[in-house]
Amino acid sequence: MASEFGVRGYPTIKLLKGDLAYNYRGPRTKDDIIEFAHRVSGALIRPLPSQQMFEHVQKRHRVFFVYVGGESPLKEKYIDAASELIVYTYFFSASEEVVPEYVTLKEMPAVLVFKDETYFVYDEYEDGDLSSWISRERFQNYLTVDGFLLYELGDTGKLVAIAVIDEKNTSVEHTRLKSIIKEVARDYRDQFHRDLQFGHMDGNDYINTLLMDELNIPTVVVLNTSNQQYFLLDRQIQSAEDMVQFIHSILDGTVQAQGGDSIWQRLKRIVFDAKSTIVSIFKSSPLMGCFLFGLPLGVISIMCYGIYTADTDGGYIEERYEVPRSEVEGQDPKEESKEPLEPRSQDALAPPHQEPKDVLEKKTD
Repeated sequence: MASEFGVRGYPTIKLLKGDLAYNYRGPRTKDDIIEFAHRVSGALIRPLPSQQMFEHVQKRHRVFFVYVGGESPLKEKYIDAASELIVYTYFFSASEEVVPEYVTLKEMPAVLVFKDETYFVYDEYEDGDLSSWISRERFQNYLTVDGFLLYELGDTGKLVAIAVIDEKNTSVEHTRLKSIIKEVARDYRDQFHRDLQFGHMDGNDYINTLLMDELNIPTVVVLNTSNQQYFLLDRQIQSAEDMVQFIHSILDGTVQAQGGDSIWQRLKRIVFDAKSTIVSIFKSSPLMGCFLFGLPLGVISIMCYGIYTADTDGGYIEERYEVPRSEVEGQDPKEESKEPLEPRSQDALAPPHQEPKDVLEKKTD
């Protein structure tokens, strides 16, 4: 079953609808899973026949997309995008009469996204591919960011401006920085919504792991999730104008980016991950850490000691063979005849050189 449905890890949640299998990629909570089941199991594009129904949908969903108009090539692209992205958000269709009066459409047909108590209209010339635009706009402009959401934001291609704070800390520095980011996200929405996503993160543990650095909080970091670069401000942000100026300097390239996905950074990441893993093991279970790392080191030490002592014994044996041969040459012939040496090697098995018989008799006399 895992091979048939392409399951590569556990737990995996899939919703089967006809011949299609939809992967659940949202938060692992009861409400989010139920919301996913309702969204995907229903119609791909839900019609909005009246203004009352439109208002009901607007109250219920924080982000949703609407196609306004009749049959057109844009609607076909809208249907294709909805079949791919229904796992993330809702798709509706409506006539121009159903759309609220405050919505201004320059041309028909049109695709709109409603979020943050306002709306944005898809512009093919400025926004490019429709599916890519929907992927970028499916999030609210300001979010409470965690590791999972930051991973999902990587598909948007946007920069992510995050206020890293301690929510338990009620000091002025922490609350002020969070308020500044919210203010910029709200008041400069039309200016930055195509390029930036805003939010705050509670604690710096995850961001330290991501940046392989130790950030002091409260602080602001702007992440480029597409290439793992990040931008840090060298001074404290005192107002929304400071934050806007910082964003402009990032967009025009005057602020130097740190990090990245170069070979050096990848090697640094490997070393950092290995170090973090070892430290976490010893912090959580010191005995287990000593066993995991002490046992291999002990085995390697024993092997090295065995190799060293084996070489030493071999040299001693070779020297022991040479000494008796030198002593034999200096021995008295009588002793040599009385105590013949036993052969100690294959070389010693060769017949010794014997002198003539008359010479031996003279030596004996």
